[in-house]
Formats: sequence, C-alpha cells, structure tokens
Amino acid sequence: MNKLKTGDQVIVLTGRDKGKRGTVSARIDVDHLLVDGVNVSKKHVKPNPLKGTTGGIVDKTMPIHQSNVAIFNPASGKADRVGIKLLADGKKVRVFKSSGEEIKA
Repeated sequence: MNKLKTGDQVIVLTGRDKGKRGTVSARIDVDHLLVDGVNVSKKHVKPNPLKGTTGGIVDKTMPIHQSNVAIFNPASGKADRVGIKLLADGKKVRVFKSSGEEIKA
C-alpha cells in the first residue's frame, strides 16, 4: 500500500521549493511524484505544425522524490508521517502518525 496517493495534499521538506504545498497529481514510478506547483522548470519546445502546437518556453512540472515531501495534516497545519492500520474487518487504512486519525482521500 502506497503511503502517498494521487489527490493528497503534501508539503515539500527539502530543496528550492521547501515549504510549498501542493496536490499530488500523478505517480511517475515507485519513488517519484508529480506535485502541482512544485519543481516547475522552463522547457523550450519546438513548434509542430502537424499537431498544431506552437513553440516557445513552457512551464513543465518535473517529478520529485517522495522522500522530499510529507503529507499535510490539516488538523495540526504541519507535515506528518503516514502509518497503516489494520481494521477489524481486515481492511488497511492510512492514518496520521501524530494523531492516529484516518486520512480521508
């Protein structure tokens, strides 16, 4: 079970975007995430008349390693760790480590 999923609010712990918050928009692979508004770089693109795209400089969101982000706990207003709890009916749910409350996603 992945501790960070698409749609989670995360906060950046290290790097040039330290302290920024964003939403996980996609998982690239096991270790990397795309977070909206975080790790944005400029990319020079060529025009392609066959596809109808214009050239220029565009902002592109680059992947960030999941160890550099932590889930945002709205109750405390800070970053938190994620734990996995087994319910009585056998289901696994994600919980905040600090409070033990379930993460609603």
